[in-house]
Amino acid sequence: MKKVIFALVVAFATTSAFAEKTDSKADSKSEAIVLSLSGNVIDEVSGEALVGVEVKVDGSDQKAYTDFDGHFVIDNVKSGDCKLVASYTSYNKNEKTFTMNAKNNQVKIELQASK
Repeated sequence: MKKVIFALVVAFATTSAFAEKTDSKADSKSEAIVLSLSGNVIDEVSGEALVGVEVKVDGSDQKAYTDFDGHFVIDNVKSGDCKLVASYTSYNKNEKTFTMNAKNNQVKIELQASK
């Protein structure tokens, strides 16, 4: 009887240990790095900061508007390829694509006045 109980305990412990290792591997692969994306939007010709520009992450509902210094921040953006769309009244829409990671999470966008 002691051998049967011992065998069951060993089998249970082995199964539990294997399940924990499998779960931790699945979690690490499915987690994406989430960063804050920031930048500035300026006029292409004058270099002046533009206030109230809508900057949107293409393909999502994440967006921000520039402040009085032309600065914006969008939180919780997944790392990897990112396409930003900046739009502002009386300016041409600008799309900027780049690869975002922990070292490259700032962007400068220049808008050209529409004619």
